[in-house]
Amino acid sequence: MDNYNQLAMNANKVVAFLQKPQSDFTRDDIIRYIEAHDIQMVNFMYPGGDGKLKTLNFVITDRLYLETILTCGERVDGSSLFSFVEADSSDLYVMPRYATAFQDPFAEIPTLCMLCSFFDKDGKLLDSAPEQTLAKASRAFTKVTGMEFQAMGELEYYVIFDDDGYFPAIDQHGYHESAPYAKANEFRAKCMLYIAQTGGQIKYGHSEVGNFVLDGKVYEQNEIEFLPVRAEWAADQLMLAKWVIRNLAYQMGLNVTFAPKITTGKAGSGLHIHMRLMKDGRNMMLNGGQLSDDARRMIAGMMVLAPSITAFGNKNPMSYFRLVPHQEAPTNVCWGDRNRSVLVRVPLGWTAGKDMCRIVNPKEVESNVDTTLKQTVEMRSPDGSADLYQLMAGLCVACRHGFEMENALEVAAQTYVNVNIHDKANEQRLAQLAQLPDSCAASADCLEKQREYYERDGVFSKAMIDSIIRQLRAFNDRSLRSDLKGCDEDIQRLVNQYFHCG
Repeated sequence: MDNYNQLAMNANKVVAFLQKPQSDFTRDDIIRYIEAHDIQMVNFMYPGGDGKLKTLNFVITDRLYLETILTCGERVDGSSLFSFVEADSSDLYVMPRYATAFQDPFAEIPTLCMLCSFFDKDGKLLDSAPEQTLAKASRAFTKVTGMEFQAMGELEYYVIFDDDGYFPAIDQHGYHESAPYAKANEFRAKCMLYIAQTGGQIKYGHSEVGNFVLDGKVYEQNEIEFLPVRAEWAADQLMLAKWVIRNLAYQMGLNVTFAPKITTGKAGSGLHIHMRLMKDGRNMMLNGGQLSDDARRMIAGMMVLAPSITAFGNKNPMSYFRLVPHQEAPTNVCWGDRNRSVLVRVPLGWTAGKDMCRIVNPKEVESNVDTTLKQTVEMRSPDGSADLYQLMAGLCVACRHGFEMENALEVAAQTYVNVNIHDKANEQRLAQLAQLPDSCAASADCLEKQREYYERDGVFSKAMIDSIIRQLRAFNDRSLRSDLKGCDEDIQRLVNQYFHCG
């Protein structure tokens, strides 16, 4: 009965109907749901090289055809999806992953959607496919550490709509604002519901700092934050979340953007990634209420590979107009506790040992909740231009590298800061820290220098790394930030060019 109650409340309609977790779905389960709910279409969905979801539609005409597509998948043109796939050998298979099934919340025709994996001509998982790269990174991490790498994202975005002049918000003071001063709360709530219906594990949503009026339009920043899950599913649910937000915005006559910067002098949007290490159901980030040595090792790995992680998490020139000194977005390779000026932040982790619930609710009995599960560390450089699978895989590789370094704890100690590094009094400390790249071209250089770490154990293929480096260098933006300093109109044209990134 307990299991029934838990699954019955699940927002994913397939889970609620089948009364089993998504990870246990079988082909017969999918067919049973389709028949019981008069599903008339099936969609295969998969990420392309541009970071967006692609869709292949099937109309269901009989059970035999349904069984065939669920068992055999379908053929697609890989060279139209990925730059590293050659046109003369471009045919790939896409095979649905039953565990990702959900009913399309937007389709007028009842439709079931599933994410897919790519296979090559020999029926082998495509090594260079985004989701397979992440799966290999995750397996390699567990092999080295004996732990599971989990992650979740803070997905920031701007909602844009006509300015009606009523209840105007204070410029750049939208953090956790309520209606009527925040106008997009209802939109965000619907997004959260639909994301949950796709299987997304949401922690919470809220309005964010950024809000302003430009050319008669209100720009209102929002954030949806997820719960930590296996890195593979963390990337999947972020991909689906962006798909949901864009579709709902289109349906409601709104515009949205995940772009890292949409105008000068206003808050940009990041995609902060939280991570934790799990073993046998225990969070290994803490030891005796303090950050564990394992957590410090994973941080050390990120400190070493931080410059090249931008190649996966900061994919267009506007990314580097967000990563500028003296703002909340990081530019220095360092970490700290509860410090928003650092690259990797250790947020509050419920380690005070106080039963805060009982303090404010004195009639409650003492709580036995295991709050150690909440501790994570947060990488703050990525943004909405990221390739989600590459980014998660890159972070997984970096954290694994921390366990392969003999001097990891020393590196962690050397890169720790407990002050605002942008204060003038801390200039000397700032000068000792490595800096993040300031352009796509510089990011490509960093990836070139550090590529061996990502290619080790066959996680990232050589072709994929070559492709990423080519794409980044093609922006030819090495001096763009300095060239456009003070040129607001030129910057705005660049913003418009990359408005719908990722």
